[in-house]
Amino acid sequence: MVRRGEIGLETDVLLAQKGDKEAFTRLIEECELTLYRVSKGILKDDADCADAIQETILKCYHSITQLKQPKYFKTWLTRILINECNDMLKKRKKLVLLESVDAFGSSEKNPEEFTELKEALLKLDDKHRIVLILFYYEEFSIKEMAQILKVREGTVKSRLNRARHRLLSIINLSKNERGVENE
Repeated sequence: MVRRGEIGLETDVLLAQKGDKEAFTRLIEECELTLYRVSKGILKDDADCADAIQETILKCYHSITQLKQPKYFKTWLTRILINECNDMLKKRKKLVLLESVDAFGSSEKNPEEFTELKEALLKLDDKHRIVLILFYYEEFSIKEMAQILKVREGTVKSRLNRARHRLLSIINLSKNERGVENE
């Protein structure tokens, strides 16, 4: 399945690899929401997210010529970002959980619509939350997620399955605590 703008993205990658700064800027602008969501899914603070994104962009700019297949630009960029975020966490020697639910967007019609889901996502551990973000919010395929996370496709599938079950359990538990009947 070809995503919207994938051909233009590949063209911009080829141009950026030849030194076209405007093409590189377009690539980063195309991926900025993904960069924010993924970094926010790992890091707590917006300033930390900004630092991780800035470092990712610099690393990408300096090594874009090493990307062999332009169609995997977004996957490659996301992998760089995840590595950068993990490096930041290791340097601080602490586990940082997602604090702001705004990273997942909201419904303008009914802002409360996704509150329960967002709160449940916050209760998941990092490895399960990140697969849900990559799959549902960023629409990466299982194969792309395996490349990004540097794990086997089977591992991605099992994490995704466990994450879905844990998310459902958290939501059901929350409903039970509030006295709401399960539907």
